[in-house]
Amino acid sequence: MFETILAALVARDVRFVLIGGVAATVHGSARFTNDIDICYDSATDNVHRLVALLVEWHAYLRGVEPGLPFVLDQRAFRTTPVMTLTTTMGAIDVLDMVPGVGRYSDALAVSELVRIGPTTFRALTLDALIASKQAVRRKKDLEQLIELEAIRALRNKQ
Repeated sequence: MFETILAALVARDVRFVLIGGVAATVHGSARFTNDIDICYDSATDNVHRLVALLVEWHAYLRGVEPGLPFVLDQRAFRTTPVMTLTTTMGAIDVLDMVPGVGRYSDALAVSELVRIGPTTFRALTLDALIASKQAVRRKKDLEQLIELEAIRALRNKQ
């Protein structure tokens, strides 16, 4: 599922950086996550491509009663910088800013190229991911932070 979402984002030329739990998995985390998180470039052309893809996937606000009015368009992205969505492809969280890192351009600056199967994309570096988890400070992020810091310590020993 995550590979398919990432491949579609790349194929549609959506500018994004992978963040969150799937990015942690890329760095060796064993924790399971049921959604994918991205920080997207909020430039109009990019939001247009992202919206078009999410509309194809019938994106809807996660946790909101089905059937309530919801229009996913560029205006929604301007007024709601963080959206947690359910789609036919799976759950995806889209953010225009990463806590502890900054906007897309900042996330891009602290990202690295990653390849999963035939798909190449950008993901936060381990250090940037740790900074993000420290800034968010939710219970689940603090728990994962222990593991990510251990992974960093092992890498530094090598």
